[in-house]
Amino acid sequence: MQVELVRIDDAFHFEASGASGVPVQIDAAENIGGHNAGARPMELLLMGLGGCTAIDVLLILKKQRQAVEDLKISVSGEREKIEGTEMTPFRKINIHFKFKGELVDAKVQKAIELSMEKYCSATAQFNTTAEITHTYEIV
Repeated sequence: MQVELVRIDDAFHFEASGASGVPVQIDAAENIGGHNAGARPMELLLMGLGGCTAIDVLLILKKQRQAVEDLKISVSGEREKIEGTEMTPFRKINIHFKFKGELVDAKVQKAIELSMEKYCSATAQFNTTAEITHTYEIV
């Protein structure tokens, strides 16, 4: 896999794209000279994690013949500074799934567990450095 970033302005605004060809805007906060014209890199990491597990869960539920009317995912991350550096990686991440539909609770729970433990490559990427938890609700 490969992605490319092209600088858009003389500050920190980039347009990134991968094999899909879909552009993604990346920028820095205004307080460090950015223009707030795109997502922050650390936000993109959480978005990627949420997107990865969302696809898995929806595919699994579809195979289980569960009709998901809607799905919203909130991913929150707690960062911790590494002593002697300016690095603040995620150490705790929670993924909250909010489903809408007539869904069997046990099937939803199983789909999430399968994604977290077997299918989601983004989860595997974070597992060694962050504690990942998940919660869900069906409305």
